[in-house]
Amino acid sequence: MSAFDPQPASPWWTPSVHADRRPILLARGRIEAGVRAWLADRDFLIVDPPGLQRSPGNETHLHAFGTQMIGNDGVGVPMYLCTSPEFTMKKLLAAGERRIASLQHVWRNRERSALHHPEFTMLEWYRAGEPYDAVIEDCVALARLAAESTGIGRFSFRGRECDPFAEPERLGVVEAFALHAGVDLLASLDENGVPDGAALAAQMRGIGMAVPEDESWSYLFSHILVERVEPQLGNGRITVLDRYPAAEAALARRLPGDARLSERFELYACGVELANGFGELTDPDEQRRRFAAEMDEKQRLYGERYPLDEDFLAALALMPEASGVALGFDRLVMLATGAQRIEAVLWAPVAE
Repeated sequence: MSAFDPQPASPWWTPSVHADRRPILLARGRIEAGVRAWLADRDFLIVDPPGLQRSPGNETHLHAFGTQMIGNDGVGVPMYLCTSPEFTMKKLLAAGERRIASLQHVWRNRERSALHHPEFTMLEWYRAGEPYDAVIEDCVALARLAAESTGIGRFSFRGRECDPFAEPERLGVVEAFALHAGVDLLASLDENGVPDGAALAAQMRGIGMAVPEDESWSYLFSHILVERVEPQLGNGRITVLDRYPAAEAALARRLPGDARLSERFELYACGVELANGFGELTDPDEQRRRFAAEMDEKQRLYGERYPLDEDFLAALALMPEASGVALGFDRLVMLATGAQRIEAVLWAPVAE
């Protein structure tokens, strides 16, 4: 049974299946060792954020695993498994650290597919006092390092190929929507970046896309991105998709000179999103407003909301200007080994 088969007939722990999977798992180890050495060579301090958090994050479509922390008095306090080490790492920046990174397991609910797993490995790092172009360059360098670690010449996924050593494509979100979907995204945003769902819906109808009833601008934006734009990204070479609308970047600072856009980017190869990074927002009042709006929308759509991390908001007042990025380590291993499902690169996949 090949490790590339979509659904092995036997469990992963069957000796014959493990024997097929083992070369990929050893390659994963080589990539991890290379990443850790690369970070050390650039003076990144590897930190170890906790897996339990009071708040799992305050983004509308982020779904956490909830649990309880029971004290000596037997009283339970709601807690969540970490969806990202971001809040903890930004507190460390506020404490005085300058270059930090983590490579750890994180957990996200409602996510399982060829590219998604409820428990996965995230590589996240921050550069204090450096522009977000610096972490974009980091992402490209790490993609190339992964390819070098396995000796693969080109990434491939579902019939698409990408040369990680070629000069990356740099494409703004507004430009990408116009080029690949025929949508004028700025026409659905006012001068302050406030989105107009009806205006975006009208454009969707104009290009022959179905528009669901009672859906927000954010949902429509994501629908166009996934259906029309993402399949065109990272084909032949890596694509850096940047300058996201501010409405889609709750943790990023606004782009200087244009309040409609933000310092957010995503890195794509073979149509696969590998990384998501920001020029980080450090204004606690603005961050609180954005989180509140995200949780109001989460309540409307899913009937739940997560608490705010008040320590995180307090720490933002002390945090220096910084840039940071989260990279899906398992996806990077997939592309560097030719695996077609995320389970193929995990030592022990979570049971269905």
